[in-house]
This record gives sequence, C-alpha cells and structure tokens, in this order.
Amino acid sequence: MIEDIQAAIPLGFFLSFMIGPVFFVLLETSIVKGFRAAVAFDLGVIIADVIFILLAYFSSYQLLENLSNQPGLYIFGGTLLAVYGVIIFSKKPNKQDLETNLETPKNNYLQLFLKGFFLNFINIGVLVFWLGIIIVVGPNLEGDINRFFVFFGALISAYFITDLIKILLAKRLKGYLTPGIIINIKKILGILLLICGITLITKGFLPKDKLNPKQMIEDIR
Repeated sequence: MIEDIQAAIPLGFFLSFMIGPVFFVLLETSIVKGFRAAVAFDLGVIIADVIFILLAYFSSYQLLENLSNQPGLYIFGGTLLAVYGVIIFSKKPNKQDLETNLETPKNNYLQLFLKGFFLNFINIGVLVFWLGIIIVVGPNLEGDINRFFVFFGALISAYFITDLIKILLAKRLKGYLTPGIIINIKKILGILLLICGITLITKGFLPKDKLNPKQMIEDIR
C-alpha cells in the first residue's frame, strides 16, 4: 500500500501541470475571482476525473477502446470548447462591472463547480488518458480493488493539493489587476481554449491507431 501511494503522488503532481483547457481556466479563475471560486471550479474537475476513472475501471476495455475511437466525440467536445473560447474572446465586459468585481467579487460557486465538471467531462481525451493510466498501472496493482482505490485516491489527492498551491500562487497576482488587464487575460484565455478545441477536433480526424490509449501513456512516460 505504501509503495502504491509513493508511486501515485509523483504522477498526481505531474498531472496537475499538464497543459490543457482546465489548466488555463483554473489559473484565470484564481487570478480574477479568488481562492474559493477556483477551488469550487477545481472540485468540479476532480469529480469529472473520478467518474472517468471509475468508468474506465469498471467497464470493459473493449467498450472504452471503441468509445475512445469514435471521432465524433472528439469533434463534438472540441467544437464546444472552441465555441466557448470564441465567446470568451468576443465578449466585451463592462469595465465598471470589472472594477466592482475586483472590490467585492460575487461568485456563484455551484455554477463554477458545474463549469469545471463539464469543461473536463466534454473532453473525451481525458477518458482515454485515464484508461491508459489504468492499463499501464493495472498489472502492478494485481487486480486488487483496495490497492486500486488507494493508488488513485493518493493520485487524486496529490493532484488536488498541487492545484491548491497553484491557486494560492495565482491569487497573489490579483493585487496587480486592473480592468484592462482582466480583459486581456480573458482574451488570451479565449484564444487558448480555441486552440485546445481545434486540437481536440484534429484528434477526431486522426487514424484510430493514433488514439491507442496505452500507446499515448507510454509515449508520455
């Protein structure tokens, strides 16, 4: 069990720094809306990850492999992400509202939680990634469900704790914000989300052998 935890913690730390739409939105939420808002968003992301992990573990490998090789899912998720990026980039916030928000931010934490959940959940690549993780580490866990929960519990905990550190560090930048800077941050975020969406759409047009989850994880390693 101790060895499983020791193996899971570095992986959780690594996953927290994987560049993707969630990474950028988490930092933007922390900088603009504060610590609690970012934690609410991150909890939504974590819950989506937990669902993917359980789905990958308790479903058959063949079912998930077929699911991961459905290009329409990549195209659908990528399109939603790209459209969201365009909306954020195109939206023209009122500077007076931004000044008020800097002084007394009003956050809908449930909305932020759902935002994190769905932003992560629409990305079929996340399911493919967790499936690959399970395929790679599964043999080392010897099919023991208790070891499975210990390993992934430690991994998700390390992931979340690292995110909290990132949130705290990003929050320190809030004192330097002006309405103009916030507008620029949102425009940059919109561009990054658009790029992530296009990347996901592109994956939908790749040959099936390019989407092999085990190979993807081994390439990362």
